[in-house]
Amino acid sequence: MALVNIHFLNLQNNYLFADIAKKVNAFKVMHPKADVISLGIGDVTQPLCPAVIEAMHKAVDEMATPEGFRGYGPEQGYDFLREAILKNDFRQRGIHLDIDEVFINDGAKSDTGNFQELLHWDNFIGVTDPIYPVYIDSNVMIGRCGVYKDGHWTNVRYMPTKAENGFIPELPKGRPVDVIYLCYPNNPTGTVITKQELRKWVNYALKNDALILYDAAYQAYIRDPEIPHSIYEIRGARKCAVEFHSYSKTAGFTGIRCGYTIVPKEVSVATFEGERISLNQLWLRRQCTKFNGTSYISQRAAEAIYTPEGKKQIQQTIDYYMENAAKMLSTLRSLGYECYGGENAPYVWMKTPDGMSSWSFFEALLYGANVVCTPGVGFGPSGEGYVRFTAFGTHERTNEALERIKAWNK
Repeated sequence: MALVNIHFLNLQNNYLFADIAKKVNAFKVMHPKADVISLGIGDVTQPLCPAVIEAMHKAVDEMATPEGFRGYGPEQGYDFLREAILKNDFRQRGIHLDIDEVFINDGAKSDTGNFQELLHWDNFIGVTDPIYPVYIDSNVMIGRCGVYKDGHWTNVRYMPTKAENGFIPELPKGRPVDVIYLCYPNNPTGTVITKQELRKWVNYALKNDALILYDAAYQAYIRDPEIPHSIYEIRGARKCAVEFHSYSKTAGFTGIRCGYTIVPKEVSVATFEGERISLNQLWLRRQCTKFNGTSYISQRAAEAIYTPEGKKQIQQTIDYYMENAAKMLSTLRSLGYECYGGENAPYVWMKTPDGMSSWSFFEALLYGANVVCTPGVGFGPSGEGYVRFTAFGTHERTNEALERIKAWNK
């Protein structure tokens, strides 16, 4: 008899964004003429930039010739893209990595979810709270999180990031954690971390032989020159951190699927006998076994964003979204709402008024203004009483949504 992986049965019934879609669809059935504007799910709206389109057309034309055709590609990615990443994302910041420390993927979500496979099931994980749901759910699937009780997993150290602590979580006290998930600029709060604060986490990891899984998917939106774009700007991080990057929000690749993960050769984990195992070699083995590689066309598209024209065009798109963020931030604050983020990230994190729950405010806004936000509690216990707004809409729809909120607020 085939038996189920019982850990999958411990997953909560619905994924956050599936719950949102279900509620919005129910509303549309009841109000078929309503024009709903979504400032909830963080998908992009602007088209791919011309440099990317040109590169993709060229790659397709290559594939149409005997000389240019490519079949299976290297699971870790083509060297042309890996070299472009090293040159533009790291060397320019004084970070020196080797090409075989770069692994091209089909988006950060895949690797942030899959990387935990390399680690023993009873590692004790620590997560900032609120948090991107995939970090928790992927650990639940392997049986690492314990039992779900009163909104918490019993074998997870939740590290609250709230207004009260400036959205900077405190270092774990008591039992040390083995694996730490950090995401900056943060999804969902839109807040950032300074080099000084990030150094504390690197020092903690080195002292306690812990591993940091650092999600830098939104680093391209950082405006403040003092804010780190990579954890490897911190001395010692190469020994304790793996970093995930994505082109989804940087270059609008949500439909193209491409990103990359940095696994330094120095970072290692232990066996019960005390032997040190290189995560770089382990991840390479895992990818060669379970990953087909990212398509050649997608990788040529990603390479194009590092050209002079591509850099300029991508920055224009990022600036476009950050205009939305600035407009949302100023409008919501002018209405008396307490808001965070939106200055170095494409998300605005808003405290609900009068102690309303996240889902109550979500429904009130949907029914009152026909605008969709994301309930903060869906990102973790500390997200209760907050909602997230995304800046990835068009100017026109974002402005219309804000006008509706102003009218509804009265």
